[in-house]
Amino acid sequence: MAVVPGVGSKTEYPVFAVTADLVVLTVRDDALQVLLIRRGLEPHLGAWALPGGFVRGTEDLDAAARRELVEETGLTAPLGHLEQLASYGAPDRDPRGRVVTVAYLALVPDLPAPVAGGDAAGADWVALAEVDELAFDHARILADGIERARAKLEYSALATAFCPPEFTITELRAVYEAVWGARLDPRNFHRKVTGTPGFVEPVGRSVAAERGRPAQLFRRGSAQLLHPPMLRPTS
Repeated sequence: MAVVPGVGSKTEYPVFAVTADLVVLTVRDDALQVLLIRRGLEPHLGAWALPGGFVRGTEDLDAAARRELVEETGLTAPLGHLEQLASYGAPDRDPRGRVVTVAYLALVPDLPAPVAGGDAAGADWVALAEVDELAFDHARILADGIERARAKLEYSALATAFCPPEFTITELRAVYEAVWGARLDPRNFHRKVTGTPGFVEPVGRSVAAERGRPAQLFRRGSAQLLHPPMLRPTS
């Protein structure tokens, strides 16, 4: 216990550390994948974990999250969409002592392969279907991040964060299918996307398609929220 000055001479508060962890999701090979690092130190030596680490005394949370991502994975490209996910503070979540983590969710287009650094022994994109055990309570954090991403794709335009600056409707549909884990009807999807005000806007060019006529290119529109929303399949 430590006495906190200015709060009262008899008031005591517990001392604890703060970490920043990141759920970084992308769509690669038509599958939703997460960025993981292989821990190079105890505890959980050799286990897969989310990238992250301790917040330094001179930096804010956002800066710590971005620094840890660069140090442990070498990824320096813009993160696309980054937001705070939740805080996790169970007393026994870290065997080293009382540690509270602030988790972040990042939705990014397909980025290069990560290069491990810092105290990470390895780093890689891993398909969700292949994720087994994770260190600490990172499985719970990952599950929360996936659900947040799935929900946000219903009512916001954030699916475009997984896409390059210019994309086809087919590529956008592949994002929804990978994140939601469900097949979508191509014609209905095209109609909903192009009929939702501000969701996407045409670039004015097309690209050759594998079959049929050339596919029209789009970019993200000005809308932040979708009206009507893109609802997930119920079955």
